[in-house]
Amino acid sequence: MLQALLTLLLCQFLGEIAANALALPLPGPVIGLLLLLVLLIARGGPDEPMRAASQRLLQYLSLLFVPAGVGVITQLDVLGRNWLAVALSILVSTALGVVVTGWVMARLSRPR
Repeated sequence: MLQALLTLLLCQFLGEIAANALALPLPGPVIGLLLLLVLLIARGGPDEPMRAASQRLLQYLSLLFVPAGVGVITQLDVLGRNWLAVALSILVSTALGVVVTGWVMARLSRPR
């Protein structure tokens, strides 16, 4: 399991390096996730230690939302000044997400 955690951290680290060195418009963790995807595809999927490490990390996923919640609370004055833009952004992005998800599901569920 230690090797699996090291692999996950290494992918994120390489993603951060790539994002900073190449000035890419994607965040480092997203690039690291794409690197991990390529690695897993090349290996034919995750092995058992990777599955175990991933399941263990997913148990604590809710803790990762704490910093985001604290950030929102500390910026309530900014949200108050820009409430209309924030509300419109949330509504439009939610509607767009529903439409895209519906379109993808319709495309994938068609008989071949």
